[in-house]
Amino acid sequence: MEINAQAAGKPLIPYWKKCVGAGRANEGLRANWLEHLKQIVTECGFEYVRFHGLFHDDMFVCRRIQGKLVYNWQYIDELFDRLLDTGIRPFVEFGFCPIDMTSNDATIFWWKGNISPPADYGEWADLITKTVEHWVSRYGLNEVRKWYFEVWNEPNLVNMFWSGTKSQYFELYKVTVQAVKAVDPLLRVGGPATSSFVPDDRFDSEVEDTSRHATFRNPNIDEAEWRPVWLEQFLEYCAGEKLPVDFVSFHPYPTDFALDTGGITKSFSRKVEATFEDLVKTRRIIDASAYPQTEVHLTEWSSSPSPRDMSHDYLPAATYVVKSNLAATGLVDSLSYWTFTDVFEETGGGNSIFHGGFGMINFQGIAKPTFHAYRFLNLLGDQEIGREDGWFASRHSRDGSLSILLYHYPEEAKITPPVARERVEAENFQAIGQPKTFQGRVSGLKPRATLTVETVDRNSGFAIKGWDEMGRPEPPNREQTRQLRKMALATRKEQVVADEHGNLELDLTLQPWSILSIRED
Repeated sequence: MEINAQAAGKPLIPYWKKCVGAGRANEGLRANWLEHLKQIVTECGFEYVRFHGLFHDDMFVCRRIQGKLVYNWQYIDELFDRLLDTGIRPFVEFGFCPIDMTSNDATIFWWKGNISPPADYGEWADLITKTVEHWVSRYGLNEVRKWYFEVWNEPNLVNMFWSGTKSQYFELYKVTVQAVKAVDPLLRVGGPATSSFVPDDRFDSEVEDTSRHATFRNPNIDEAEWRPVWLEQFLEYCAGEKLPVDFVSFHPYPTDFALDTGGITKSFSRKVEATFEDLVKTRRIIDASAYPQTEVHLTEWSSSPSPRDMSHDYLPAATYVVKSNLAATGLVDSLSYWTFTDVFEETGGGNSIFHGGFGMINFQGIAKPTFHAYRFLNLLGDQEIGREDGWFASRHSRDGSLSILLYHYPEEAKITPPVARERVEAENFQAIGQPKTFQGRVSGLKPRATLTVETVDRNSGFAIKGWDEMGRPEPPNREQTRQLRKMALATRKEQVVADEHGNLELDLTLQPWSILSIRED
């Protein structure tokens, strides 16, 4: 590893901090949700936050009174005011359908988000128009032009997030984008917000054909042609209808939940390079479309789409975040981690303080390793000056200071962190691998420059270790909770000094799944 701090650099766009996910809008009115948001904005630098359920009835946006639709934005105002005051903007997801506008009674989750198409698309367009006009009036046009507006969430998952057809979703996009653009043509609208890549044509028809699932029929599934759902058809539809597409969005989880040959749904975790390969393919599709300059926002992403995946609480998930984000620089405009907090109730409250929730921070405010992954990424500079598998070197143009990120994703682990239904499965995957030595030199530093080396591994910045030592109390008492919060942030820090010539010899041994930041003070 040879790094010259004075080497010519190229611009580094920190797309990993563009957007982050949350559960549903109403959860954003809670004190701990807002506390966790402030923490990730301050430490990780996120610019936008996206969530479901903006039009769900627990936000009280729209009711029919004496046959007339009446709008009420008080709850949304409170939420959006808090977001902007915290220093983050909404990445608006339009959904779900208010109960007084629905075409059927299909719902999802215990809180019964209505997933039906609107009974009257004209009424839906009026809701969009009046809501956006309200935002422009409240926050100003210049502010709202900085937001993003995404139409629905994962409409390819019929009777999960959408009870209509592909054509009905395309029509929903049409009336929505026209309604938004009627308020101001510079407002940014996109879709189709579909879920995942698949190795077959299960989603090519109007609704999913489960008989077409091919994941568990192919002995070399990682070599199959994985493709984004609806993307090409969506772009072709929009081109044919002459509709604007300011950005495309979908969710490239590196997993598949498909029927096996016996008709049982099973999970499959793809190879560790899957996200990178999917984004390369996405870029090619968009470049060849009628919208080659459109932005690409991947509005959900994680090692898996399960809110009860124990791997989310462990180190491999964090190392995967670092490895995947660094590999994909320059390919997309955002890769939005799902989610920043375990204040997340799609399947109800967690039955443990570490229950495999999506969040970087658990319900009690205890940071997980993924929090440190994004914090370390945020410490990188705006100029890339070198990279290889396992390390990335950058420089801050404002003062010329160096920032290096190292990670050890063991070569023995060929796949993304697999879905772990039980804690022991996550622990077994974390046990894979051997220590790895990084040797080399950093040159071009100031004479006697001081650098901070900060490490996250099994013994530092990893609260589950402390929880284990406590005997895994459920729940921990208040003092134990305070201790765990402190342990979670207690990374190992040490200082190193360059020699009189501005050279620094490196001889570092990283444990499997470790992440290490080296930055010039």
